[in-house]
Amino acid sequence: MRYFCNPLNLNYRYQFNADPRLHGKLQICREAADPSMIAFKGRYYIFASMNLGVWVSDNLSSWEYHSLPEELPLYDYAPDVRVMGEYVYFCASSRETNCDRYRTKDILCGPYEKIEGDFPFWDPNLFIDDDGRVYFYWGCSNMTPIYGVELDAVTMKPLTEKVSLIEGHPDEIGYERVGNDNSIAPATEEEIEAKYNAFVKSQGIPEDRLPSHIKPLIRGMFSNRPYIEGAWMDKHNGKYYLQYAAPGTQYNTYSDGVYVSDSPLGPFTLAEGNPYSYKPEGFMTGAGHGSTMEDYRGRLWHTSTMRISFNHDFERRIGLWRAGYDKDGVLFCNQRYGDWPQDTEAEEPWENPKWMLLSYGKRCSASSSAEGHGPENAFDENCRTWWKPVSDSSSEHLELDLGKVFTVNAVQVNFADDSISIPCPGKIREGSQARYIEERELETCWRLETSTDGVNWTVAGDRTASGSDLPHELLVWEEGIKVRYLRLSSLKVPYSQIPCISGLRVFGTGTGPKPPVASFSVSRITDLDMEVSIEEQNDTVGFNVLFGESEDKLYNSVMLFGHKKKIGALIKGRKYFVRVDSFNEYGITEGEVHGIF
Repeated sequence: MRYFCNPLNLNYRYQFNADPRLHGKLQICREAADPSMIAFKGRYYIFASMNLGVWVSDNLSSWEYHSLPEELPLYDYAPDVRVMGEYVYFCASSRETNCDRYRTKDILCGPYEKIEGDFPFWDPNLFIDDDGRVYFYWGCSNMTPIYGVELDAVTMKPLTEKVSLIEGHPDEIGYERVGNDNSIAPATEEEIEAKYNAFVKSQGIPEDRLPSHIKPLIRGMFSNRPYIEGAWMDKHNGKYYLQYAAPGTQYNTYSDGVYVSDSPLGPFTLAEGNPYSYKPEGFMTGAGHGSTMEDYRGRLWHTSTMRISFNHDFERRIGLWRAGYDKDGVLFCNQRYGDWPQDTEAEEPWENPKWMLLSYGKRCSASSSAEGHGPENAFDENCRTWWKPVSDSSSEHLELDLGKVFTVNAVQVNFADDSISIPCPGKIREGSQARYIEERELETCWRLETSTDGVNWTVAGDRTASGSDLPHELLVWEEGIKVRYLRLSSLKVPYSQIPCISGLRVFGTGTGPKPPVASFSVSRITDLDMEVSIEEQNDTVGFNVLFGESEDKLYNSVMLFGHKKKIGALIKGRKYFVRVDSFNEYGITEGEVHGIF
């Protein structure tokens, strides 16, 4: 199979989070985040937080899960994985204890050789330069920067003092501001100090008895400052590209930026084209804390964390997109239609999608619906809403009418987790991330039928005996099948819960006129914000707002199904150009470019 559709269809593990502040109540959700993706010995590997294993692929579209050895720090966040010579080096995060490293020549079978660590760190990233020298980057805080240091290539001990490399500047860099749509300004130092003192006093703890590493964490609670985290270094044509994530994983604007330098330890300058990875709208939002990898054909890919954050802030998935360097050395990532089916064989990183979205807002029905969870929620292009029947009976079903017969080429079946309340099936691992990660292999089942007349039905996909637990499965028919009606039934999900569908997403082609050119206005309302207003028009499903710092580098995008959007990702002092493209079931119509200064 050569196609995939974000979020990646992986067997995301259930987490039983036992935050001590919840007084014994568990928060249960699926999670995978902070992906490190590498190419090693002819195959591709994705390591992600809190999944007890690794996903392996030969083609970047189909991924197979393998458990990893228990001696690895699999309950620590942000695993970092890099290839150095014949070895793969692995480490993860801890603030309280020294972080060890492990290396192996065989990821799946081991053995893993332990290299004793000598300092704690969070969100690590190892980088091996062309000359064999080794550098290390880390940091995850809204009060401290990302640091860098050179390491001994054998012992992995620091050879230099740590250097501060990237700090947050939310007053100047719009995409670093916290809140959904980058809507919250940072607090002043006076406001932070006042709230810090009040909090410490309310807890009855003398300030001089607080551990030194706790004080900045408490101040950070009241700062409204971005988390600067998730470092990843790449090199291209003698330049060093230090990527970082901001402002926080729970926001729709979770993104990756990039700084550039002539030296691996800086000084670094904020690059053009920022944010590098940015997806604030669409079916699933967020594109922060990731990694960038060159495949075996010399093409660049970026993988990062996508956000649900409904049942828990850390309810997350993995996304994958084409990336590249332009002729001027600007690092870019194409997320214009970032959660539509993608072709791994496409040569050009800016190719438009082959198949259009057919299911948005179409007429639908269901056998039953729980209050607030009607069938329309499965067709609103929002993973944070879902259809939920009133029972877990196999007779419950969801139906969709596309309105006419289309050639359907792909269907993505997306399951959601409503609130889950069950006993923890294993032993909670204590610590700052107290939790249990589900170790058993679970099962998700469904059947998809299609019809052209609503009377005669054909089974298009049957996972009623799948034996697998894949919550975002993509079915593909390259030549296409004729479809007007779709019916999803025989639903079964883990823990005997009532199944929920956040998206029955249909893609394909039809015969009809493309949408008209969008008529829009754009104004820069602050140094960091612009507002785009689009005139309503017939025969249009949605819009893509593209923007960038020159007319031919509109690398950032925001998909809209409405007509007005405030975009807060601008950088102070930089000019921008904006284009609005229209799309419907029959294609994409490019708009005209407007400049704002």
